[in-house]
Amino acid sequence: MSEDRILNPQLKNKIMSAEEAAALIPAGANVGVSGFTGAGYPKLVPVALAKRSMDARLQGKKLKVSIWAGASTAPELDGALAMVDGMEKRLPYQSDPICRRRINDGDMEYTDIHLSHVAQLAAFGFLGKLDTAIIEVAGITEDGRLIPSSSVGNNKTWLEIADKVILEVNSWQNLALEGMHDIYGVALPPQRQPIPLTSPGDRIGEPYLRVDPDKVVAVVKTHSPDRNSAFSPPDAASRQIAGHILEFFTHEVKAGRLPPNLPPLQSGVGNIANAVLSGLNEGTFENLTSYTEVLQDGMLDMIKSGKLTCASATAFSLSPDALAELNTDLARYSRNIILRPQEISNHPEIIRRLGVIAMNGMIEADIYGNVNSTHIMGTKMMNGLGGSGDFARNAYLSIFMTPSEAKGGEISCIVPMVSHVDHTEHDVQVLVTEQGLADLRGLSPKQRAKVVIENCAHPNFKPALRDYYKRAFERAAGKHTPHLLDEALSWHQRYLDKGRM
Repeated sequence: MSEDRILNPQLKNKIMSAEEAAALIPAGANVGVSGFTGAGYPKLVPVALAKRSMDARLQGKKLKVSIWAGASTAPELDGALAMVDGMEKRLPYQSDPICRRRINDGDMEYTDIHLSHVAQLAAFGFLGKLDTAIIEVAGITEDGRLIPSSSVGNNKTWLEIADKVILEVNSWQNLALEGMHDIYGVALPPQRQPIPLTSPGDRIGEPYLRVDPDKVVAVVKTHSPDRNSAFSPPDAASRQIAGHILEFFTHEVKAGRLPPNLPPLQSGVGNIANAVLSGLNEGTFENLTSYTEVLQDGMLDMIKSGKLTCASATAFSLSPDALAELNTDLARYSRNIILRPQEISNHPEIIRRLGVIAMNGMIEADIYGNVNSTHIMGTKMMNGLGGSGDFARNAYLSIFMTPSEAKGGEISCIVPMVSHVDHTEHDVQVLVTEQGLADLRGLSPKQRAKVVIENCAHPNFKPALRDYYKRAFERAAGKHTPHLLDEALSWHQRYLDKGRM
């Protein structure tokens, strides 16, 4: 394809400025946007829409929209609209600090949804009518097909169900992206059929997105990079957590419960996840594969070293340095990478079929194995559930990891009872902190409590947890999952009152 990114004559005639395109979006609209973990989101139209919202506010009026995305976006979208109080509602996941503040202050509605569920909910109309889709693409072919950008997310669904479509054609995105994607549609129940994907490297769709050209009301040219924060080097706790997980994998291979090249890997985003991937890259496991949501720095390193032969995801989530490296040599990496719609990358049927190993972070876990991934002290939203639930409930191995303490030792990440439950004890098989690893498979609640306390709790909090469990067992009416209901959340209340658990 030539450097003219817009080859279709009908769509070329719809080129306009971001300001003109933003003016086509009415107040109160539901707006579906591309973007997933800071990759492939529209860069100019949301900023222009935020300016419209600010101008309206200065005139004593209100212009707010609801934003549906794939996952988190970036400051030019979530940050810009949240800053001017231009968002009525946000779904299904966000990580913007201004969004977070507005959500927790009660100024913005937020619907936290399993990522694999969003497309179906939207298609059936449970979320309302989608007025406008704003989708970033890398280019438009002569026959009107769209070359997807650095993420896929829910783009296919937004293009199909939106009344109007605005395309941002971003010439910063590398044209070597063409051919990397595998766009496959899932029929709605009861017409749904099995998805014919049996290994992470299978291609079952086509490399392009499609849109009815009559629905496209604007095409905006952009040349703006994706924006992601740099990852910090793994600290001592992250390296210890990674070491426990790698030792566990080795043990499971020897026991015959894992193949020598491991099942496909899913990894959440962050420093601990990258530490695990770095350990795998330096370890003895070979010919690894990944079936995950996002491809991050550690997986890029593994592709480069030859350890990872195939990575299937829905988006990149790379540091600025890794993103620059990817763009420089994208044609080489594209042989090992497939980007899919998130209803495929996160589909429970495929996760279960492939026997994925899921590794995700958490805020806290309780002694019985329940996990809180989203809420600080039970009431303040951090980011959202994301896809961790899609993978945790359906993975062959469901692993959650965190340092054992936070806030300089003022908070224990192992508590008597979590202040919010995202993943029940039934979906959590392994808990890991820098203190050790708790394999919870096949254990009763009482057995789990002892293993979690002894293996995962920080020494500063271990005596108090032992004492709580002992008294709960002695005093609770039921001995199956003993709790002291007047004390179970007292650790959190003590932190709120005194600044220390």
